[in-house]
Amino acid sequence: MAIRTLHAPAKTSGRDRAERKLAFRMTAPSLIIMALVAAVPIGYAIWLSLNQYSVRTAGLSRFVGLENYVTALASREWWAAFGQTFLFAGLSVSLELILGTAMALLLNLAFRGRAVLRTVVLLPYAIITVVSAITWQTMFQPNMGLVTNVLSTLGLPGGDVVWLGEHGYAMAVIVMADVWKTTPFAALIILAGLQVISAETYEAAELDGASKWQTFVNITLPLLRPAIVLAAIFRTMDALRVFDLPFVLTRGANGTESMSMLAYTQLRENRLVGEGSALSILTFLTVMVVSVIYVRFAGGNIRDVAKEEQ
Repeated sequence: MAIRTLHAPAKTSGRDRAERKLAFRMTAPSLIIMALVAAVPIGYAIWLSLNQYSVRTAGLSRFVGLENYVTALASREWWAAFGQTFLFAGLSVSLELILGTAMALLLNLAFRGRAVLRTVVLLPYAIITVVSAITWQTMFQPNMGLVTNVLSTLGLPGGDVVWLGEHGYAMAVIVMADVWKTTPFAALIILAGLQVISAETYEAAELDGASKWQTFVNITLPLLRPAIVLAAIFRTMDALRVFDLPFVLTRGANGTESMSMLAYTQLRENRLVGEGSALSILTFLTVMVVSVIYVRFAGGNIRDVAKEEQ
């Protein structure tokens, strides 16, 4: 009996290694293709960012090294776009996590018509972002928009404000548009986390005399932490790359220009290929650094929670 116990881990370990090798061989072609698809455009963008190109005058293209990066990092426009992007990401992701958690709790309840409600709630996420942005732009048009007319009729503040023409109001509209569209995505992830919580856990808490609030704070939220962190990671990465909402709603005016929009403006409108590529790489590096921080700290928390549950 002792000999079997000693040899069992070795057999299991050998089988695991064989399965890993087989999995690697089967996925290697796809991984190589995906790496090439990602690496080639990124490598070409890096090369462009190290050069100065003129699309108007022939013969003015030349290698400048890190000059484009130095120029970008020394410009007020970059740091303004950097700050606005993180402001937008912080506001939108925070609201989406709060509302997404509340929405997931509601959708997790057992009641007639729950399937229909889930479908309706997820509809905003299915709408193309540009279409959503145009809708919100129309709603906040002065004198003719739905929101401005309602506010004016009720005598509430904001009825006579040009929402997309002032910095604070314009940022508020962009945040609201993003929260309306992507909160269902966060709710979907958190709902998946809710549905894996055992019903016996709630029954034990009820037998111990815990109130609904105590159950939510001491049981639901801790067990939902991995799902909430996962939703935060996905939404933060997406928010830091925001382009379409400010592009459609304000064209980056009134202090709403994001990092991606600034890169687009330099690359496409100003025809500064090298400078625009450098801004694109800086945006990519910013998102990558935030991703690494998330994975380093939040990812460790998810693994710890998984171990505790096991």
